[in-house]
Amino acid sequence: MQMRLVVVALGSALAASGCGYNRIQTLDEQVNGFKAQIEVALQRRADLVPNLVNTVKGFASQELEIFDRVTDARAQLGGAIQSGDLAQMAAANQTLTGALGRLIALAEDNPEIQSNENFRMLQDQLEGTENRISTARQDYNNAVREYNAYIRRFPQVLTAKAISAKPREYFEAEEAAQEVPKVEF
Repeated sequence: MQMRLVVVALGSALAASGCGYNRIQTLDEQVNGFKAQIEVALQRRADLVPNLVNTVKGFASQELEIFDRVTDARAQLGGAIQSGDLAQMAAANQTLTGALGRLIALAEDNPEIQSNENFRMLQDQLEGTENRISTARQDYNNAVREYNAYIRRFPQVLTAKAISAKPREYFEAEEAAQEVPKVEF
């Protein structure tokens, strides 16, 4: 009787270890971690924008509409980050990208801004942040791909269904991101 109990316990442990539960949890946490990196990078970008706007504003105060668009887009991105909704973050990020494109074009039309050390430093930081956002998005999407593929494989699909593990969303750029922004004054 004892031997039978040991065999059943050992068999159950072996079956449970092959179900993929722990791996699903690990991959899910990896996705969450990469999502948080996107949020941090987007927040860093949103935090840099007011400094960049104020630097340019000092040289080109006549372009208030551009400053208002950038400020509104930054606020929209901040709200999207707080919501945690990836689609909303992607849309707000795209809006801010368009507004910043206009701001950078304005700065390029004013040589005195280009020669300002604060502007150049902020522009370098913004470029670095853009690279971080791109890397974070790529890492997140890779983690989502790995997670989604794992929960669809047998026998993990059975465990995924049992614990209600659902496929995660990719961080996708909007269709408008495929087009080159148009800068008009």
